[in-house]
Amino acid sequence: MTAATTQRAGPSGFRISKRVLPYVLSLPALLVCIGILIPFLTSVVYSFQRYRLSQPWARQFNWGDNYISFFTDPKFWNTLKVSLLYAGTTVVLELLLGLAIAMLLQKRSTLNNFISIMLLMPLMTAPALAALMWKLMTNPGFGVLSYLASLIGLQDFRWASSPSTALFTVVLVDIWVYTPFIMILLLAGLRSLPTQPFEAAALDGVPRSFVFFRITLPMLTPYILTATLFRLLDSIQQFDIIYAMTQGGPGDTLTVFQVEAYLNFFQSTNVGRSAALMIILWAITYFLSNIFIKNWLRLRERARGQA
Repeated sequence: MTAATTQRAGPSGFRISKRVLPYVLSLPALLVCIGILIPFLTSVVYSFQRYRLSQPWARQFNWGDNYISFFTDPKFWNTLKVSLLYAGTTVVLELLLGLAIAMLLQKRSTLNNFISIMLLMPLMTAPALAALMWKLMTNPGFGVLSYLASLIGLQDFRWASSPSTALFTVVLVDIWVYTPFIMILLLAGLRSLPTQPFEAAALDGVPRSFVFFRITLPMLTPYILTATLFRLLDSIQQFDIIYAMTQGGPGDTLTVFQVEAYLNFFQSTNVGRSAALMIILWAITYFLSNIFIKNWLRLRERARGQA
């Protein structure tokens, strides 16, 4: 074996051995991993400390008191409830709307392709900027949505300024921004499905409802799980839309994990409690992602067995 087969020349003339090449190629991933692990491990250490920025001299380990205090803290349980409610509501509604839109745009045509591109526009808007736009549109004094609500009899609709409608308002913003994400994933899945089962069902005169529930939906399930996983992990960590709209209010109506951790850190200067909240949020996202990934792998193995 010659040296030419064991070495490769780089663009500047350097020769890299085949034994070294895998380590060189994995170096960027290793650096990214280190960049992630450093703040994560720092947060773990802070979560076991009684640490306030206003009292740095009193910093000391409390060995889990931050976590233990959550069990008797109504604010924590409210944060958990609001976070799960917000994530569940947004994901379910976005999944239903995204699937409906994808089904309507499934047929390849110039018009459908143009509509799908136009529907992606909200996804290209920064969520915080979208929230500010909706905040202006829902302003009781001059907002266009407040004006439209008054035309159907909803006078002085409070939108995000009322505890009873604040969640409804931020869910609307989230749906507007992120439904295109689910729509484009499911549209790609629908257009990649094999056509033979649908052609056979059409020849046999099978009802559309049967085709959808017994053919389309089972074949589309891996794409649905993928879209749901991405949106669930993102929505349960939501910060920018909620903070830009209401700063977690009114009161504690919308104090999800990210907002509560932000307020604990920057307003109460309680670094230990803020870090503990983030670690709990990480544990929840890790648990949920494991469930979805295991189901996705099981579906893939089942599909391979049937192939």
